Amino acid sequence: MSHTPASIHQIVSTQREYFNTGATLPVDFRIRQLKKLKETVKRHEADMIDALHADLGRHSTEAFFCDIGTIIAEINEALHGVRRWARPERHFSGLICFPSVTTRVYKMPYGVSLIISPFNFPFLLTFGVLTAAIAGGNTAVLKTSSKTPNCTKVISDIVAEAFPPEYVTVVDGGHDVADMCLAESFDKIFYTGSPRVGVHVLTEAARNLTSTALELGGETGNWCIVRRDADIKDAARKIAFFKTCNSGQICININQVAVAKEIVPEFIEALKAEFTRQLGSDPSKNEEYATLVSQAAYDKCALEADMYRDRIVYGGTGDREAKRYSPTVIYPVDIDEPIVMHELFCPLLPIVPFEDGKVDELLKTVTAREKGLSLYVFTKNKKWANRVMSTMQFGGGCINEVCLQIMVKNVPFNGVGHSGMGAYHGEWGFREFTHPQTVLTGSTRFNLPLREHPYTGKDWKMKMVKFFEK
Repeated sequence: MSHTPASIHQIVSTQREYFNTGATLPVDFRIRQLKKLKETVKRHEADMIDALHADLGRHSTEAFFCDIGTIIAEINEALHGVRRWARPERHFSGLICFPSVTTRVYKMPYGVSLIISPFNFPFLLTFGVLTAAIAGGNTAVLKTSSKTPNCTKVISDIVAEAFPPEYVTVVDGGHDVADMCLAESFDKIFYTGSPRVGVHVLTEAARNLTSTALELGGETGNWCIVRRDADIKDAARKIAFFKTCNSGQICININQVAVAKEIVPEFIEALKAEFTRQLGSDPSKNEEYATLVSQAAYDKCALEADMYRDRIVYGGTGDREAKRYSPTVIYPVDIDEPIVMHELFCPLLPIVPFEDGKVDELLKTVTAREKGLSLYVFTKNKKWANRVMSTMQFGGGCINEVCLQIMVKNVPFNGVGHSGMGAYHGEWGFREFTHPQTVLTGSTRFNLPLREHPYTGKDWKMKMVKFFEK
């Protein structure tokens, strides 16, 4: 369907009318909608797997692990917790408010939400966010990626089967349609994508002072640090898995690996062995290996690899027609070279050597750049690792592991600075899509005149105020 500014405006107006009826407010209603979403997703599992293979070359196991199963887990968490999350909080108002001693905090939905999802995990990053919007009591307009048309078709089918359009609807199309949506006055915007587009989204949202959450990539790259004392084979195994997952098209993926000089040769050999073990001698011919999203994405990856052709120690080949480019290890790379100054979003993996005894200098350089969406460290020195993780700023990360931070229940997934703002997953998603509304219940009896004029000659008022505000 082709959209116009008038048709987008009508969609938003219809959803606002529906929201204003109060139909989405009861928690029982939200639970019913979450169950509908779960049931419909499960019915369309085969369609989702086929669409992910058609658009991204994803194997069924990777498709279920990264998209479908995670959606179901997210919905289950919301079903389990939404009644508790939505319950108004009751607080003692404090002596300064006496005799009005009761205050409640209501968790109110924002209203009509706009969810703009990316191509790399089209189902998870659409329905995962929608789960939070539904749990919070909102309606939703879903703007899906034009780069994954088969997935968008399945998303549209699922939404149309589960929900009426005045509650949840899908808007497909390119950047022009996204801009039509951003021109409207939504109550909440949730965007997942690049920092560059995130700036545009936030600029447009500012015109209407719309509350906005951004989940962005690591603009200057998500770092992985492998120290001298790391378990080299374990690190190589996990890094190889993660860099090949979805062909590197993951916002939290490792952009570059900083490896202690003392272990670089051994680490590279272990990494090469793991790529070969997991994907065979020619990954570009392996049907289990996901494709890049388009030939333009393939060409961009191949062009950047060619710029470092003389330093490629593994990979560097591909199949343009199949859109598969081999995981490619580039060594050595200086910490200030262009390839480590931007998000790669492909299977290129620069290796940046550093002196293990000067790891703090490495961290100082990383800290001076834009904050990443993730950070990974491999070391046996847990004290050092915990200090790093508790003092540096980034979205989230792992010690001696990769990517699993986003699979943990009841914890937030978020970015900071150029890697995003806001958070979701579980209760954090519910909070993102609701406004905490504080209401004090006043008393009509026993009111003290402390706050009222006159103050002159009434020293006891000041004394009482100071006593109550201790």
